[in-house]
Amino acid sequence: MRFQDLLAYRKSFDLAMRIFEVSKSFPKEEVYSLTDQVRRCSRSVSANIAEAYGKRPYQKHFISKLSDSDAENLELQSWLAFALSCKYLEKHIFDELMEESHQVGKLINYMMANPQKFGSKQN
Repeated sequence: MRFQDLLAYRKSFDLAMRIFEVSKSFPKEEVYSLTDQVRRCSRSVSANIAEAYGKRPYQKHFISKLSDSDAENLELQSWLAFALSCKYLEKHIFDELMEESHQVGKLINYMMANPQKFGSKQN
């Protein structure tokens, strides 16, 4: 299996691409703040899953990188809340993105709770 085959990776990657598209409509004055932050942390979720998969032989490292991914996913939710409050997102889009983020979080937490299912060995 490759990291690209992991459901958590695929869903987080798709979410990051959706956020990229949605954030294109954010105001120009947000390019170096909110737009940049929401894009960077959304991409970081899947990047950390990929890194974690590379560390899977070392359970503590695997879980640590997944924890980083989970933290980035929570940061993403915070930035989405700002985008909604600033009226850059419509409520139904916000709700959809948050639901996708929650699903990604559940997958990441499943991986952390079951590292052996992903090739991680206790060390």
